Amino acid sequence: MENKLLQSIKDLAFDQKFAAGNDLVFLPDFIASFNDLFKNKIYTQEEIAYCDQFDDAMLRYASTWAAKEAVYKAIKQIDASSFPFKKIEILREKPQGRPHVILHKNPNKFNISLTISHDGDYIWALALIEINL
Repeated sequence: MENKLLQSIKDLAFDQKFAAGNDLVFLPDFIASFNDLFKNKIYTQEEIAYCDQFDDAMLRYASTWAAKEAVYKAIKQIDASSFPFKKIEILREKPQGRPHVILHKNPNKFNISLTISHDGDYIWALALIEINL
């Protein structure tokens, strides 16, 4: 019975074609924990260049972090393999433009829609993904 239940769960997970992930960041806590080790481990050079061009760079780092977390959480619902944060890149076509996700691992596996919002000390990101079949 237990094996049938485990197989049913695996079958459901395999059939899943869509997933959502979200993340909420409290800016004061993010700023307090931000350091160069974290920055260099998590962000690509393009993301760092984007964030550093603004006077409020920490807001940009926090919003990019929330976006990466949201994408990661959505992917993990469908694909349990390891996925480093630096392999999830959040880019914008222009300053304060629409965010786009580039995956540097299995780049054509998912269609991803991403939105980021901030209000006061809170940043929220939502990612919706669909498996490309």
